[in-house]
Amino acid sequence: MKKYVIGLVCMICAMTLNAQKHSISGIVKDQQGTPIPDASVVVLNTFLGVVSNKDGAFILDKLAPGEYQIEVSFVGYETVTKHLMLQHDVSLVITLPFSSVNLNPVLLTAIQAKETMPFAQTTISERDITNRNIGQDITFVLDHTPSFVSTSENGTGYGYTNMRVRGTDITRINVTINGVPLNDAESHNVFWVNMADFASSVDAVQIQRGVGTSTNGAASFGASLNFQTLGIQEKPAVQLSSTIGSFNTIKTLVSGTTGILDSCLSFTARYSKLTSDGYVQRGFSDHESMHISGAFFAKKHTITANAMLGRQRTGITWVGIPDYLLENDRTYNIAGRYYDQKGNEHFYDNEVDSYKQNHYSLHYNYAASKYLNVSGTIHATTGNGYYEQFKENAKLSKYGIKPIQLHDTLAYDEFGDVSIFPDSMLTRTNLIRQKWLDNVFYGYTAGATYNKNKITVSIGNSYNIYDGEHFGYVTNLNFVPDFEKYLWYSNTGKKTDLNVFAKIHYQITNTLSIFADAQQRNITYAMHGIDDDLYELDSTYTWNFFNPKGGLFYKIDNKNSMFISYAISNREPARSDLRDVREKQLFHETLYDLEFGYQYKRQKAAIALNFYSMKYDNQLVLTGRLNEVGAAIKENAKDSYRRGIECVVGVRPVKEFEWNANVTLSQNKILNYIEYATNYDENWNEQQIETHHGITNISYSPNVIASSTFSFYADECMTFGIQSKYVGSQYFDNMNSEMRKLDAYIVHNFQFEYAFLFEKARAFRIQFTINNLLNKMYESNAYGWNWYEQGVEKMERFYFPQAGIHYMCKLTLDL
Repeated sequence: MKKYVIGLVCMICAMTLNAQKHSISGIVKDQQGTPIPDASVVVLNTFLGVVSNKDGAFILDKLAPGEYQIEVSFVGYETVTKHLMLQHDVSLVITLPFSSVNLNPVLLTAIQAKETMPFAQTTISERDITNRNIGQDITFVLDHTPSFVSTSENGTGYGYTNMRVRGTDITRINVTINGVPLNDAESHNVFWVNMADFASSVDAVQIQRGVGTSTNGAASFGASLNFQTLGIQEKPAVQLSSTIGSFNTIKTLVSGTTGILDSCLSFTARYSKLTSDGYVQRGFSDHESMHISGAFFAKKHTITANAMLGRQRTGITWVGIPDYLLENDRTYNIAGRYYDQKGNEHFYDNEVDSYKQNHYSLHYNYAASKYLNVSGTIHATTGNGYYEQFKENAKLSKYGIKPIQLHDTLAYDEFGDVSIFPDSMLTRTNLIRQKWLDNVFYGYTAGATYNKNKITVSIGNSYNIYDGEHFGYVTNLNFVPDFEKYLWYSNTGKKTDLNVFAKIHYQITNTLSIFADAQQRNITYAMHGIDDDLYELDSTYTWNFFNPKGGLFYKIDNKNSMFISYAISNREPARSDLRDVREKQLFHETLYDLEFGYQYKRQKAAIALNFYSMKYDNQLVLTGRLNEVGAAIKENAKDSYRRGIECVVGVRPVKEFEWNANVTLSQNKILNYIEYATNYDENWNEQQIETHHGITNISYSPNVIASSTFSFYADECMTFGIQSKYVGSQYFDNMNSEMRKLDAYIVHNFQFEYAFLFEKARAFRIQFTINNLLNKMYESNAYGWNWYEQGVEKMERFYFPQAGIHYMCKLTLDL
């Protein structure tokens, strides 16, 4: 693989050695004639692009003669496109009119990274998201970005999906929508299943790998995702879309916007519904979502109200497929399985997750002057729902239910079979349970950005509160027809998070800039009540974190640039970590992230290299140790690291063909790893075994991740392409047992799009994709555990197989 990367670099360099003859230079100004620094100047349909310097000047040199389109943009101004026929050197003065609508509130500017900031970053535009959004969740839309791995529980790319970046899971990745935190305050997780068709609302997303810049919400402990959804269209529009696909998948979308009314108002709405059977048995999806937005804007003020409403009912698939069934019955779902008295297999027909989650936010932006912008947001997220499960032969004492006296009478089970109980006590039986969560997350965010000449200063502040109620019911007991719903457990979690940050970006010279960033987070968390294992929770925790960051960006010339940065991030344990560890103190985790990047751009090719070293102190990892009720717990591993290189390549030798690819080569290690396991002797007495493994690989961290996309543009209406994804082998525990390891896999997808232009409609598009073109049978995720019986290792393993060849077809009418 290393030889492949070196060869690739040489090939691209060789392709771009042809001497070019002409240049396009200019100055970007506002309507008052003031130069605009940091404006984006892009040559469309190429890889070329620069930003204007502190004097608003830019230059694009060594361009071949021909026709070019130059797009110039900056926050708060209208985008300007220039058409040029280049036969000699050209000098331009480009004036950007003030925008009547601020499409990118300063709060987003405060948390996002500029192109000239020293961080590894990828920004995906609305156009790219639309091209990739053919029915699957946002995690699969982003799957071909560097170091990114997506997974799906039901094997299709919707329902319960998840993601990792550089091997880091979603609980360590900071996610915001318009600057508002999205990570669950307790688990740090993001449940994309509660936001059906979220991709259809996204205008752009920036992925920062590593620690990145300071932001709101959960710790950025490996990556951050910043989504924007506040875009406003100037003209009225309606969009109708229908998607059909394998596994009886149907998705319907209706959206519309009023455009700008009376020069100061705009309203937008979207409704989506998705139903599917899923690849895995009973892995169905029944999801609905709605996005409503309204905006009022004046010359200096913008007010936007935003609501995203979601409802989902999903078949439980998170148990996975047992290893012994994987070869011959890949779609088997063990969830809800039980047996009748005759030994016949049955499945409970309501083994489901049902949840409603609504996001509300009100954004205000004020352009105090052409140098200073101020913004603020108030927000609230409400959630309510449960998941229901059938539990076979459950012990009543585990639910706090006393033995039930059964008299000499007839009793009927759920199959109508008759049993006679001669004055016995019922201590075990089949039961149905529900685990509920009712919560609200609310708070504010605020920010200001000052941008003049060589300096940009941003400050931000947020304060968020989480109130959650966890409770569960036993709703039905077999053989007890008059059983009343029983409250099995009830507890609360409350969390507050105060965040303050300040950033400065200073342009020392036209080629060298420095960036500094400091963040202070103060967090409190308390949980009280009875948990689902009947353990009493009564704990309060406090953390104070200081997270500094800094770096340099050096522009060697218009084609070459490089950066270096160093950042520190601290992360508090999640609720489950604190809850499960009862007799041992957990320490917070710290990440020290060193990044070095180099970028080379030419008209027909570009390459970016990024080297990273992420050193962890007290990373929380699974060690095999169990608490007193048998739950697996995480413990602090003193020393661990992730080190690697990311290579991103783009080639467009002619306008009809483009190739984009990326590869990540990494080493991910835990030093001095200690495994704990339980050994049972011949009398089933327990004994703890402690094994020192030394250096081991971090679980779920493949050493190689690669992606490739070949795109062909037949004309302005028709495009098609081949997408390939390679994920190297990875262990799913930290012991590095070959028996608990996912094999490497490579998957190819084919995508086709054709756009019809009609007189009365703006466009009618057909998008068709064949996923897993070669019908690869693979598993993208797994979990398991081990124990010993008289010194002989035993284990359980569960896998998440992905669908073989399957298709999606999307029809879209834009009016």
